[in-house]
This record gives sequence, structure tokens and C-alpha cells, in this order.
Amino acid sequence: MYDLTTTLSYGIVFGILIMTVVYTFIRYIYSKELFYLSYCFMQFFSLIYIVLYSKFFISENFFQDLSLFLATLFALVFAIRFYEGRFIPEITNNKELILNTFLLIFIILTALYHYILFEYLPYTIIYAILFISILFNLNQGFKANAIYVIGWSIICLILYILDFKTFFKINTNLDLVLIAFAIEAILFTISVAYKYNLLKKENIEIEAMLLQQSKLAQSGEMIANITHQFRQPLNNLSYILINMKNKYDNNLLDKSYFDKKTSQANEQIEFLTNTIENFKNFYINSKENEDFEIKDVIQNSLTILSGDIKKSETIIELLFNTNEHIKINGIQNELAQVLVAIISNALDAIKDIEVPKISIEVNSTNADVILSIKDNGKGIKTKKLNKIFEAYFTTKSNGTGLGLYLSKVIIEKNFNGKLEVKSSQEGTTFYIIIEKSI
Repeated sequence: MYDLTTTLSYGIVFGILIMTVVYTFIRYIYSKELFYLSYCFMQFFSLIYIVLYSKFFISENFFQDLSLFLATLFALVFAIRFYEGRFIPEITNNKELILNTFLLIFIILTALYHYILFEYLPYTIIYAILFISILFNLNQGFKANAIYVIGWSIICLILYILDFKTFFKINTNLDLVLIAFAIEAILFTISVAYKYNLLKKENIEIEAMLLQQSKLAQSGEMIANITHQFRQPLNNLSYILINMKNKYDNNLLDKSYFDKKTSQANEQIEFLTNTIENFKNFYINSKENEDFEIKDVIQNSLTILSGDIKKSETIIELLFNTNEHIKINGIQNELAQVLVAIISNALDAIKDIEVPKISIEVNSTNADVILSIKDNGKGIKTKKLNKIFEAYFTTKSNGTGLGLYLSKVIIEKNFNGKLEVKSSQEGTTFYIIIEKSI
């Protein structure tokens, strides 16, 4: 019959392993990372092993050995999946060969002590393999598995100095392997949390890079639009100068006519200045959130695409079913990026329609602004509709497949909103739902 301390100790270990199994399985469902699944199975079979090892239940040694074998197998899979860097270091001279040989011997001896101390092979295998990844890839900086390895190394060193294993056996009826299960769960959780933060940071950097790449990919269309925008004002300025010269040559240039033409020229210059400002703002990577009117963003986006709109003779309908000066909070040019991507796709979808039309409608509720962009194209097939927000999926021959993917990322992450789409044979409608600015 076990005493209360032994029963509680095993109960705590059972609880830790159960929580670890559940935690890693949930993580796998959301991330689809195989190292979570392999670790989940390793801890599951470790749970079976420690239950059988505790002798709380009568069982044959075969099942205990089988659970240990399976836990070891999945520990090996996990360590390989969690490994970061090269498995075999690049050796270019004898000095590096001697150094790496020494490091490998050191790792083997350290791992051997780890096994002698805790007598549980799965954790020793993970410790040894991840130790290799640290020492053979020092030039790659601090990685998530370094937390795991350093943690175990410090614990092993402390236990060695204190001769803790001998003390533990003399003063308790428990096995040191119970402590190993608790330490493993703690170190793994800290390592995974660090790895998750690193991946999150990398994803943010990648998304920012993709956003800029998407803008640059549209540069050709933007230049064509700028050319179209500039042509008419420049022609008008040319006519103004010609008329002024003719008046001057015929001694008919009076102050009234001069002021009139100067005013007209200033209007054209102001138009060109505003056009340049719109295009410049589209490419600036602003990082500060601000309150801005959604009407301004819509008009700026239409200005950027005005060349394509006029070329395709598309009818643009803009309808406000709410206050025209309604505001939202965020980065203005990022929303412009979204609108340009959606409207550009709409223009492409209606290029073969006899009377192409895009309807932009702004509605609001007590909490949100709802912006809908509808075209009168032939719609999107269900199979493609389910993929349009996936990265690199495109139906255009010259498309990047980033526009709608980044649009969804921007709306959901940067504006905490929603980007939805509905399509039928009468056309496709995109809905942008963003919280109103207070």
C-alpha cells in the first residue's frame, strides 16, 4: 500500500502528463505542426509507462516495455522535427574536425549522465539531439531549443554537484524519474512559447515584406495610371500657355485675362500635386494608427485606378447610407491597398461585360462600418471562391496571388475586422467590416 506522499507525487505527474498531451494536441490542431503531434504521442506513451511503472495497476512488463519503446520512437521524431540548423556540421579543416569531435564526445557524455540520473530514455534522446543542434549551429543565434537544452544542462549540473540522486533515494521512497517528467513539461512549454513568439515575429515581418512586394508588383499598372492622370492636365497647361502667348503676341494680354489663365493653370497644377500625393501615400509604410474618413480612402483608391476605370468604361456608383464623414481607426494607406486590390480584381472580372459596373456602398451599425464592393460580372465558381484568400492563388495569367491574401491579413490583423465574399451569377460582392472610430 502506497503512502500519501507517494500517491500525491504520482498523481501530480499523471496530471502534468495529461495536461501536456491535451495541450500539444490542441496546438497541433491549430498549427498543423508535426512536432506537436509527435510530442503529444511521446507524452501519451510516457503517461502509460509511468502508470504501469507505478504498480498501481497489475500488468505485464511487456506493456511497460512497449510503451517505453513507442515513447522513445516518438521522442526521436519530435527531436528531429524540433531540430534547428544542420545535423552534420561543415568541416573544412583538421581544426574543425577535432573541435566538432570533441563537442560530440562532450554531448554523448552529458547525455549519458542525463540518462544515469533520470533513467528515462525518451527525454535523454531529445536532450542529446537538441544539444547537437545547439553546439553544431552556434553561428545561427539563440533558438527555441537552446532554452530546453540550457534548462536541462543547468538542472543536471546542480543535481550532480549536490549529489541529489543519492539524497533523494535515501530520504524518499520515490524515483527521480518523477521529477524528470515535471521538468520536461516545464522546459518544453517555455521552449515552445519562445518558438511561437519567434514564428509570430517572423510572420509579421514576412507579411510586411509581402505587402510591399504586392505594391511593387502593381507598379506597372500604377505607372500607366499616373501617365493617364497626367496627360489631360498637361495638355490643359499647354493650351493655357499657347493662348497666353497668342494674346501677348497680339498685344491683347490684359490683367484680367492673365489672372484668369493663371488661376486655371494653378488648378491643373494642384490636381497634379494631389495625384502625386495619392500615389506617394499608397507606397509609404506608415506605422501609426490614426482616425480617418473612409470616404477619403475610397476616393484615393479610385484615383489610383482611374486610368483602368476610364479605359474599361466602367460605371462607378458610390453610395453612402450613413454619414459621409464616418471614420475608422488604422493605417490609411493599408486600407487603400485593400480597396485597390479588390477593385482591381473587380475590373478584371467585368472586362468582358457589355456595361461594366462597380457599386461601392457604405453602411454602418452602432458599432461597425460595412463597406461593400460589388461588380456585375459572371461570379466566381464555388471551388475557386473557397481559395481566393489563400496566398499565391490566382486566376490571372499575370497575377501574384497576394492581393486578396494580404487584404484579409490587413483587415483581420491590423483593423481587427472581417473580410468576406459572396458570389453568384449576377456578380461578386466583397464586404469589409471594421469597427467605427469613437
